[in-house]
Amino acid sequence: MCFKTIQGSSRLSRSSFFQIPNSRRNLPRSAERRDIERDTLPQRPTARAPLDDLLAIGTVKGKYKIPYPLGRRIEPFSGQKSIKHGMRDEPNPAQAAEEAIPKPFLDVRVKELDLVPALVGLCVGYEAGRWRSQELVQHMMEWLPEFALTYSERKSLAANSAVRLIRAAVRSIYATEKFKNRGEFGELLLHIAIRQVFNTLPAISKIYYKDADNVTIKGFDAVHVVAGDTSLELWIGESKFYTDISKAIADVLEELKLHTEDAYLRREFAAIVNKIDAKWPYAERLRKLLDANTSLDTVFDAACIPVLLTYDSKAVSTHQKLTEEYVAAFTSEVKQHHATFASRQLPNIRIHLFLIPLKSKEELVKELDEGLKRWQQL
Repeated sequence: MCFKTIQGSSRLSRSSFFQIPNSRRNLPRSAERRDIERDTLPQRPTARAPLDDLLAIGTVKGKYKIPYPLGRRIEPFSGQKSIKHGMRDEPNPAQAAEEAIPKPFLDVRVKELDLVPALVGLCVGYEAGRWRSQELVQHMMEWLPEFALTYSERKSLAANSAVRLIRAAVRSIYATEKFKNRGEFGELLLHIAIRQVFNTLPAISKIYYKDADNVTIKGFDAVHVVAGDTSLELWIGESKFYTDISKAIADVLEELKLHTEDAYLRREFAAIVNKIDAKWPYAERLRKLLDANTSLDTVFDAACIPVLLTYDSKAVSTHQKLTEEYVAAFTSEVKQHHATFASRQLPNIRIHLFLIPLKSKEELVKELDEGLKRWQQL
């Protein structure tokens, strides 16, 4: 059979191509042919996002929406498909670890990383003459699934499991002893702060793992990592959800001293390793870093302790709007508290101090309590 040519060229016309028997259609897939296949062959249906219409739970002052995972798109797999063999390649760890997260809410008013320790001041802000406590509560609710669920559970969120898993996440906070002092709220704010500002990745969900007495793992309030192409930074955090900044500083300094002792670190690392989700992309790298045979010097060189403190703030309570005067008062206040913290004896390890001034911790706790109780009814 002779192939029909176009103006003396050897390229087949679109019409003549389909006259060639299948046995002879072994030509390379040109861009034109790919376009023809795309237009003529049936396409695989796209997975529908679960619960497209986000559920909303009404409250007296507003609505709390089901958080981001319920609205994110479900992809068939995280790796790339091989054109040659039609098989799935191994997923890239960085791509596989990426998860949709809520949009930033807290404003970074102060960020001075050259200080020792580094300082980050986070601001809740105002709206219509009031401190934005309601919006902060809603934002914290949006982070609950990532904060309280394992990596595997978060990846499995779908229409038939989302409500059940989120309900379990909410109830896990009420089930711990720390809730009597609202300690989990500080841990949640710490989780949000380091995720938003430094793009860390949660390694384990401490609140998920409890022993028979329903007690969370003692020790660090956050276990995150910052992953590079070949490196892995360990971020092990502390938080104090307090009204009095002086007491918050004093208490966290005691914990920093205890939690950086060699024997304590070895016990805590062993507990962390046992709780790492096997499906988490950086599981093996973190296990190797925290292995008993790895020198603590090596761990400390690749570690950072983020410390988050809240307190009832004079700068916040004496203003009702974002103004130059407020920003100046806010900045002066957090730098003063940073100076107090930095003047104390600190462990020889990299520390980042996060300060979140509040108008009223009591008011915030009340609204958080109301929001969580409504979420329990899902």
